[in-house]
Amino acid sequence: MDCRPGCAACCTAPSISSPLPGLPQGKPAGLPCPQLDEALRCRLFGRPERPAVCSSLLPSEEMCGSERSHAMLWLARLERATQP
Repeated sequence: MDCRPGCAACCTAPSISSPLPGLPQGKPAGLPCPQLDEALRCRLFGRPERPAVCSSLLPSEEMCGSERSHAMLWLARLERATQP
């Protein structure tokens, strides 16, 4: 499955514990990544600065559903379920 244009749910809903440009302490859940451009595409895609967690999160029908709101809810549930 390819990413849905203009979605960026996976760049907003989950937290990122590793540092990334613009957020040296990581990214809290629910905050859009500062590396998103105006079209909600990742400026770090394919670059070594991109956190490994971002590279490993692949789009799927289960996660993405048919619209961004589904992906945001699914990822928020995953975030809560994986809290320490």
